[in-house]
Amino acid sequence: MTDPDTLQRLAETIKARKQADPTVSYVARLLHSGEDAILRKIAEETTEALLASKEGDKQHVIREIADLWFHSLVLLTWHDVSLDDVLAEFERREGLSGLAEKAARTTKG
Repeated sequence: MTDPDTLQRLAETIKARKQADPTVSYVARLLHSGEDAILRKIAEETTEALLASKEGDKQHVIREIADLWFHSLVLLTWHDVSLDDVLAEFERREGLSGLAEKAARTTKG
């Protein structure tokens, strides 16, 4: 079993890198480059995850999803949103029908 706190530690490391020197930290450089650079990276990682899935290589899917999650955490940091905020949203949705939850979102605008 893996450590469930790994994702939280990663999110905290990414948040700390927000203040790091962009010449020595990939995350700091990405955050310094701005939202569009982060979004391009997420689009790239999403495409790679989709292609890995189509290949049917389980380990490749795992690696690409890890990259996608990592860059999603960078985007959350850009917006000053914590991992706990996202987990709270998952908790809010827990036990709800996906169809009902989606319908509620579309009617609220």
